[in-house]
Amino acid sequence: MGAEKSWSGMRKYLEEDMLADSLKNRVRYSCTKYPGMDGGGLFRIYVDKKPVKDFSMETAAKYAYNLYNGERPADMHCYWQYWQDEADDTPINERGEFDDAEFSSALYCYRNSDIFDSLYDDDPIVRMFAVLDRRVGKRTLRSLKDEISEQPEWLAFFYKLRLEAENIH
Repeated sequence: MGAEKSWSGMRKYLEEDMLADSLKNRVRYSCTKYPGMDGGGLFRIYVDKKPVKDFSMETAAKYAYNLYNGERPADMHCYWQYWQDEADDTPINERGEFDDAEFSSALYCYRNSDIFDSLYDDDPIVRMFAVLDRRVGKRTLRSLKDEISEQPEWLAFFYKLRLEAENIH
């Protein structure tokens, strides 16, 4: 448990202990902490050495800012407020971007929930962790195949990745 309190321990848990064998050495998680950002940072997921999804206040705020008006606000506080408004007004399962706190919260939920519950959690980030999990077998993956179209586009990518890695067509 002690090593898992560090990011390197958590990364080992995600990539070595819990990741499906078919995805080992293909999926990688990274965490970059920014000084002066109140502990905030960037979580990034790479597939085949290419970044495919970011989770940070910065990416979330840019997303919301573009939704609201696409004009750079004069006050940076407004920039972050756009994200807070979007996060407050739109349920997490209907959004495409997430901040680092939401990533951390979803990771905690995934780690402390039954794998079946995680596969059907309202939080799409929890579902992402679950679909990449080694405990999800081919029979379950086959049943999830029909649900890909119901997933957000970014999450459908991870469903397809796992199905393809397991040769489920």
